[in-house]
Amino acid sequence: MIRLTDIKLPLDHPEGAIASAILTKLGIAASELKGYSVFRRGFDARKPSAIRLIYTLDADVPGEAAVLKRLHGDRSVGLSPDTSYKFVAKAPSALKARPVVIGTGPCGLFAGFILAEMGFRPIILDRGKIVRERTKDTFALWRNGVLNPESNVQFGEGGAGTFSDGKLHSQIKDPGFRGRKVLDEFVKAGAPPEILYVSKPHVGTFRLVSMVETMRATMQNLGADVRFQSKVADIDIDTAADGERRVRGVVLESGEYIATNHVVLAVGHSARDTFQMLFDRGVYVEAKAFSIGVRIEHPQAMIDRCRFGKYACHPLLGAADYKLVHHCANGRAVYSFCMCPGGQVVAATSEVGRVVTNGMSQYSRAERNANSGIVVGVTPADYPGHALAGIAFQRAWESLAFTAGGGTYEAPGQLVGDFLAGRPSTALGSVAPSYKPGVHLTDLAACLPDYVTAAIREALPAFERQIKGYAMADAILTGVETRTSAPIRIKRGADFESLNTRGLYPAGEGAGYAGGILSAAVDGIRVAEAIAVSMTAATPQSG
Repeated sequence: MIRLTDIKLPLDHPEGAIASAILTKLGIAASELKGYSVFRRGFDARKPSAIRLIYTLDADVPGEAAVLKRLHGDRSVGLSPDTSYKFVAKAPSALKARPVVIGTGPCGLFAGFILAEMGFRPIILDRGKIVRERTKDTFALWRNGVLNPESNVQFGEGGAGTFSDGKLHSQIKDPGFRGRKVLDEFVKAGAPPEILYVSKPHVGTFRLVSMVETMRATMQNLGADVRFQSKVADIDIDTAADGERRVRGVVLESGEYIATNHVVLAVGHSARDTFQMLFDRGVYVEAKAFSIGVRIEHPQAMIDRCRFGKYACHPLLGAADYKLVHHCANGRAVYSFCMCPGGQVVAATSEVGRVVTNGMSQYSRAERNANSGIVVGVTPADYPGHALAGIAFQRAWESLAFTAGGGTYEAPGQLVGDFLAGRPSTALGSVAPSYKPGVHLTDLAACLPDYVTAAIREALPAFERQIKGYAMADAILTGVETRTSAPIRIKRGADFESLNTRGLYPAGEGAGYAGGILSAAVDGIRVAEAIAVSMTAATPQSG
């Protein structure tokens, strides 16, 4: 097969235009094209009056070697790569100890899945509940203001990604095509096949729920032991005479001890008590940068018109998204984060007496509002102290947001016009906030650092110059967004093990090595491969 990239066609091109473009590009007759498939389809909407589709195609052409030789030097034509997944090892018939995976978010899910496929029969632990029960607990917070600290947006089967837009694109380098493995397994589990070829695939929350259940059943059929409401309270670390530290097992909150020499730590970015336990046990942890800010909501129809012009609502384009960044005079960067077209702002706290926001969409992206985080970068210089100081920093602003919201898990909110003018809001405008259990109008400056407030006030008019109407007075801001990523990094070496604790494999968002569903899942696969290599002395897969 021959791979063709950057094939550009009008948005409403006729059915035969793709084949014609292949013939023209390769300089062959129609009889020589035996067939083709679309590997990727994106679009260029920089000129809304002339939106173009951009294809990556695989063409079946006889005599491909001669065609490639003739077009040598054309970077948009080459041999189609083999994107099939290659297992690095197979488990021995007798396992001395089973690997343990802590967490069932995208990272833990795929670490466990790959280990199960290779025959290692992993034990997979999660502090929260199965996804259906977790969904009920999450809705109890959204509808009734009742929080379950162990079963919510952050904790439970599927991890934080379950209650999100379900975005499945990433900018990570992936020469081993592990991302393709993730998408393939998602399709097998019930995701729409289009995620294999659209440039910005997403599945939405409700589809993710059933997909996670299907993948759990597959792992169990492969010999995995998947346990919920099984919180890991401690990790048994043995220190040898030479000072080497090695994992010997994990201790559950119930008191059960599970012996193991290989632990995948895929706990997500909100497992603050687990971070404290690791820090107390001497595992190497360091503070890292993250971002905090607010959620902003606009009418989705306005965003569609600004981005797509006359093509707004075109079925191949769907609901429009955006990506914005502004570098401020105070040295801070303000950027849009986790933009959710046609979605809603959700209550994402996992701790009593704190308010945290996030964004979510269903597959249809058909809700009235567009929402996005508008966040400002912060660094350890903003929260000096020990490695966990960033957690205290997050908690402080989340607690202030709880108070500013009225102390009932309602979120503090403010109209953009009032925010820019520095006055509290007292009445909603044309944009109805989507956050449940509700929004309490106030002054968001009370629950944000001064430099964050100043940076966002400078950025919003700048964003207005890119998207007309962005700084509309009636747009609604909801606070606070603090869980953009973990405020720590649990550093690991080239072998994926903790820098100072053998057998401990920090992974995913909680360890500071991923950001989003796809990158976290890919990191889980890489860690699973490292464990397979360790347990069998296999040769590692490159990439």
